[in-house]
Amino acid sequence: MSEPDDLWTALGPVLDRDEGFVLATVVSTSSSAPRPVGTQMAVLGDGAVVGSLSGGCVEADVHARAQEVAATGRPELQDYGYSDAAAFAVGLTCGGSIRVFLERVGPADLGSVRRLAATVTSGEAVASVTALSGPALGWRGTVTARDPAAASEAPLAQAAALLRESRSGVVTVPGTGAAPSSDYFVRSYPGPARLVVFGSNAFAAALARQAAVLGYRVTVCDARPAFATRARFPDADEIVVRWPHEYLDELEVDHRTVLCALTHDPKFDDPLLARALRSPAAFVGAMGSRRTSRERRERLRELGLTDQELARLRAPFGLDLGGGTPEETAVSMMAEVISARRSGTNRPLSQLRGPIHPQGRAPASVPDTLASGHSSGPRHPKPRKTVPATRHPTQ
Repeated sequence: MSEPDDLWTALGPVLDRDEGFVLATVVSTSSSAPRPVGTQMAVLGDGAVVGSLSGGCVEADVHARAQEVAATGRPELQDYGYSDAAAFAVGLTCGGSIRVFLERVGPADLGSVRRLAATVTSGEAVASVTALSGPALGWRGTVTARDPAAASEAPLAQAAALLRESRSGVVTVPGTGAAPSSDYFVRSYPGPARLVVFGSNAFAAALARQAAVLGYRVTVCDARPAFATRARFPDADEIVVRWPHEYLDELEVDHRTVLCALTHDPKFDDPLLARALRSPAAFVGAMGSRRTSRERRERLRELGLTDQELARLRAPFGLDLGGGTPEETAVSMMAEVISARRSGTNRPLSQLRGPIHPQGRAPASVPDTLASGHSSGPRHPKPRKTVPATRHPTQ
């Protein structure tokens, strides 16, 4: 998932006032870059800043360069890295590197930018395309998931492909004849990933709150109308009073959907999980004790689920953080969701080596002394293969 796309919501008043601004976008990263590809920041005409590109390392320099871009109208690509003297001077000490593209959004551009902002804030999947080099430098376009016919030619065809994978990145379009090739940056806005909480107890309410904070579109489903109420779940985007398995049958589940069973009742859980584990959902978790989880697995096996299908079930649901309150339990459950979707190691960063923010490579490795069990904590599985860091969580 990408980070929540709040920039366009924050820029709403600026767009309403017909004010131009400079948009700065992280178009590529390496090593331990502090923010992912696609992170954006806007510098307004009065010098105010909306958003950020790093942990505070490069913003001052980007702000200064934005003033030049605003004055000249010429787009600019700027690299920041630890080994670069200029970048070091502005405080990029994390060991990674980022490439930032700065472009002016003037009065003539505001119409198309407003349409992009409206699509992004509506939650519809859309990708913006910007020419970084070549004859079309500065050109902008967009493509949506519902209009694939408009993406029949490059670079929109490549953008549509990245949008389907919820990824952002640079694509190259070969030139025709003697014309040089051109690089385009595709910024995918896949919309919020969906998280469905089945159940309506205190743990479900805490999980809905936590998921909403993390940018998920949250649905709470329970068959009991007395419990599935707005008063009990003010943070949910949607509250559904249905039998869980019936609602799941009608739900469009994809690789960005997270399904969480918290009902503690076999008549709700079993038919729900039998369907969920055969769906393309990214994650299926079920709350309960170890005994409850064992008995549930046996019932699901009796319903015909295979060992391979049962292996997808995360139960008991959550990482062992030592918490006990509903709020602490919700943090542990969302931690497991994040780890599963991002291929985390579930180890403290202080016990790992390598980049903290891996870019399309294996996650930080466990030092030999820890991997061999010579630590004071419990042993953990080996790190799983990582997902590229440019893939969107909210995704």
